[in-house]
Amino acid sequence: MGLFFPMDDEKWPEGRRRGFARYRQLLERDWKAYILMDFIVLATFIPYGLGVMLAVTAESSLVLIPVSIIGGMIAGQGIAAMYDLLLRRARDDMLPVGHAFVKSLRQNWRSALLPGAAEGLFVGLVIFSGLVMLRTGSITALNIAVFAVASVVFTMVFDILWPQVVLFEQAGAVRLKNCALFILQNPWRVLGGAALQVGWWVVTFLFMPWTAFLVPFLGVWYIFFATLTMKYDALDGAFKIEEQIAAKNAGAEPEKEEGADQND
Repeated sequence: MGLFFPMDDEKWPEGRRRGFARYRQLLERDWKAYILMDFIVLATFIPYGLGVMLAVTAESSLVLIPVSIIGGMIAGQGIAAMYDLLLRRARDDMLPVGHAFVKSLRQNWRSALLPGAAEGLFVGLVIFSGLVMLRTGSITALNIAVFAVASVVFTMVFDILWPQVVLFEQAGAVRLKNCALFILQNPWRVLGGAALQVGWWVVTFLFMPWTAFLVPFLGVWYIFFATLTMKYDALDGAFKIEEQIAAKNAGAEPEKEEGADQND
């Protein structure tokens, strides 16, 4: 696939590439698995989408809050499964998609509830507020700027939070501390990935319904894959992902992040 660059002699398994060549290598090898997982993930988004549509139609924030939280908890299971698969394939773990989803659900369902609820509520409030302002004609440049900054900051945090959810058993405070430290150490890389992701979703939303035809094929997987690949080496350096999992699989006691136990 290469999206959309031919791989030629760079195809796997001739060794792990670096930088943009690694992006192409993973995409060429694993795009079918990513799309298959994407269909599963999109199914977990259905309750959330229906709930937000109900709240927007009813013009009720009292409806929006509970449906966003509950729907976000369900969608969070899909997001965790997608990150789990992306991280597995990034470290060349070729666990089949179905097994990867079941394993993620078994290991991560509790830890994905709170992040899913928080993300669901934030996104629901942004969608609801934006549509209300468009309908009433009260949208301004200041409102757009506030929405943009809030969305980028929120995405920066959650781009680092979700990998921790699927990799380690940690307290929420430890995850947030790790997010802050990682962002401080890699500000431009994290900011660039968050801005790219927010821009992706804004374009997808603005060009509906035409972009709806791409959702089953690009859905959530591609933008998660692209932004995670941008940060994977830095994440591995900060959290020793491959070193800890290799040590655990070999039966050794891996070095742990503070308050962390490793998920396989």
